[in-house]
Amino acid sequence: MLDIFEDHRERITTGLALLAAVLVIGLIDNFFVMWLVFGVIYILAFKEAVMLFGVEDESLYLYGIGLWIIAAIYPYGDDLFVLAGVAYAGAIAYNKELEWKSFFPFIYPTAGILFIFTMYQEYGVLSLLWLLVVVAMTDVGAYAVGKSIGKTPFCETSPNKTMEGVLGGIAVATLSGMFIGLFVVDFMVSLLISIFVATSSIFGDLFESSLKRAADVKDSGDILPGHGGVLDRIDGYLFGGIVMLVLLRGLV
Repeated sequence: MLDIFEDHRERITTGLALLAAVLVIGLIDNFFVMWLVFGVIYILAFKEAVMLFGVEDESLYLYGIGLWIIAAIYPYGDDLFVLAGVAYAGAIAYNKELEWKSFFPFIYPTAGILFIFTMYQEYGVLSLLWLLVVVAMTDVGAYAVGKSIGKTPFCETSPNKTMEGVLGGIAVATLSGMFIGLFVVDFMVSLLISIFVATSSIFGDLFESSLKRAADVKDSGDILPGHGGVLDRIDGYLFGGIVMLVLLRGLV
């Protein structure tokens, strides 16, 4: 155990600090504080996405900030990226010098963060705790099972992932998240949502890995010691948050 801590001291220390910050913010449970915190996460993740997509238009940051300001007053935040897409499609029709890849950061990570923030508004802080537990336990379970019995490669995008690890992570996350979900929905809905969110978080991680491979970088950034960038830490949540909100609306 001490060897594991020594080998991952920086990563564990940063992880504990992030966990403490999340717990404090959750206990405060204030709309403005949550909007501000998510806003900081969004802009940092947006900046990393701009780099990964190879976009060189610095004006995008102003549009990203403007979009998040609107999210503070518009009741359906998850619709904003759709409206942004319509607006950008019109802009491209008007100005052929614009490229579609400049809109990619308004899909990823924008859509995921807007969905998560909207889920907080509609279903409260317990829904965020549920999402946190499912995605975190997917990572923990996949790592533990993969290290112990993993042999079958999962996919080429992430060579370190094994099929055994992925299935183990989904199983651990489903059992863990299901109990948190009972504070929000009934048993069967909690079970189904936990399974699908855990599965989607695996592919959220794979998607970010594919972006890093295409950009030929190891991490999306270096702001989090031992973890890399913000996107490296929230990739699973960006997919999982969308799936959770859609299923909550459809099944509850």
